Amino acid sequence: MSLGRVPSADSPAPEVVAAAGWRSIDFISDLHLADETPRTFEAWAGYLQRTAADAVFILGDLFEVWVGDDARLDGFEARCAEVLKEAARHRSIRFMVGNRDFLVGEPMLRDCGVAPLPDPCVLVAFGVRTLLTHGDALCLADTDYQAFRRQVRTADWQRGFLNQPLQERRRYAREVRAQSEMRKRSAASPADWADVDFPTAIRWMEEAGSTTMIHGHTHRPATQALGAGCTREVLSDWDLDHAPYRAEVLRLSAAGLTRLTPAQAITA
Repeated sequence: MSLGRVPSADSPAPEVVAAAGWRSIDFISDLHLADETPRTFEAWAGYLQRTAADAVFILGDLFEVWVGDDARLDGFEARCAEVLKEAARHRSIRFMVGNRDFLVGEPMLRDCGVAPLPDPCVLVAFGVRTLLTHGDALCLADTDYQAFRRQVRTADWQRGFLNQPLQERRRYAREVRAQSEMRKRSAASPADWADVDFPTAIRWMEEAGSTTMIHGHTHRPATQALGAGCTREVLSDWDLDHAPYRAEVLRLSAAGLTRLTPAQAITA
């Protein structure tokens, strides 16, 4: 399981090399799939089954919450697993954990035919090196979250949590989600949420030999120059159940990066 470690000169971000025959790669993140968001689920399922891309890289928070791989065996999680499994028969699906689904593990990915992506990692494709990360590890100003992240990413915490009965884990997840929603409501919009730390992001890119970084987490889709010749591409979150509706795919090809709607990703 990826722990979103900080890269360094001694331990650089690992490389993921695109297959020679790939013509395009899609990036999505922050779908926060849940039984309570059926329209978002249907849009994702339709897109994933029919996208024209040769590969789809999911950069975290596919799920609103993931309490352990045993949850995949029934209910809503089982429906998601079936969608992933069917899509993986037709194209390469890669998955990076986010702050909501960091407990997605090897059993879930193996059963679905999905390959894990370390956070961060460097994608080598179409002659370009692109740094990929969920983005939460770079939001250093959110000190409360960073403390929580350090706690729950330890092997001891995860072992203790996963040893609890599934219903207890679901109850804990509901409490965490409620607290998260309260924090969101206290901010006027995603623009008020903590953003990535630019100097650290630039350092990550320099150490990775990349001038472009793709990340999610902040729910503020944009292309932005960070300085030092570095640019970040921020992925959109998906929500087709609550206005304002939003869903976007970022596609990489030999021609560069293009932002598409899910419908455009199917026909483009």
